[in-house]
Amino acid sequence: MPYPLETSQQLSAVLRALRQSRQLTQAELGEQLGVNQKRIARIEAAPGVTSFDQISRLVALMGHRLVLEELPAAEPAPTAARKAPGDNAW
Repeated sequence: MPYPLETSQQLSAVLRALRQSRQLTQAELGEQLGVNQKRIARIEAAPGVTSFDQISRLVALMGHRLVLEELPAAEPAPTAARKAPGDNAW
């Protein structure tokens, strides 16, 4: 199941939910990652200040991977009709 993320708060919620869905405590996940429980708590609370390497290893331990996906092309903004040179009708 994809988890589109745009903010570190969203990543925080997803990391916590993934850990809980695997019925792991922070201490158990920390042991697998080679860090203590306090570090897992900090990662979950503020993933935006955690290294990419540590986030990707944490996610992999929980059976997921990080994927970058191209955003759908935004529709161009409507453009105003162009004025002809010398046309001051606006």
